[in-house]
Amino acid sequence: MESLSSILPILAMFAVVYFFMIAPQMKKAKNEKKFAAELKRGDRIVTLSGLHGKILELNDKDNSCVIETLSGKLKFDRAAISMDRTKVLNKPAEVKK
Repeated sequence: MESLSSILPILAMFAVVYFFMIAPQMKKAKNEKKFAAELKRGDRIVTLSGLHGKILELNDKDNSCVIETLSGKLKFDRAAISMDRTKVLNKPAEVKK
């Protein structure tokens, strides 16, 4: 019984770390992977560095995409596209009264 009471706090700490740190990170990684897989030509996106553009080409061979910006075409890795910023960009504008 004494050994169980000494192991219980350690198990509780592992459970807290898992549910508050590891599980949310795994969920976010899964959502980002799904987002990158669903990208298509014509999507308006924002990169992690803040570059706004529209996808012209998607290359599955090297997991990259060509983005058209106001200054020309640029080639980026799909991992450089920000899921959160792109969703905010494509969200319909709210009407204020």
